Amino acid sequence: MSDFIEIHGIAGFGHHGLFDHERTNGQSFSVDVKLELKKRKVFKSDSIDDAVDYSHVIKVVHEIIVGDPVNLIERVAELIAQALLKTFPLKSVEVVVHKSNAPVGSPVGDIAVRIKRLK
Repeated sequence: MSDFIEIHGIAGFGHHGLFDHERTNGQSFSVDVKLELKKRKVFKSDSIDDAVDYSHVIKVVHEIIVGDPVNLIERVAELIAQALLKTFPLKSVEVVVHKSNAPVGSPVGDIAVRIKRLK
């Protein structure tokens, strides 16, 4: 049996990308996370002390989105996964990084990278 927390649409303005204009001008990114919980005590205790604090998760993700630039959204996803697994009592994490305005030469609705990492 597994229990999850999902947070969708964590938004931030970052400077990730291969091209100079991406690094200079930046663009909006959006991240979804699915956290597989390690501790199940919260379901009986009903105490915030036993829970994963959503606002802290969002802060960790946002800091990476707006932080030091990297070339690829695959790397952004990996940095987020590593940080969440290190910070919270999780079994696994799934991270989706959306880069809707990626410079790919044709209009697209969204480009996203999805990864799953186990602790």
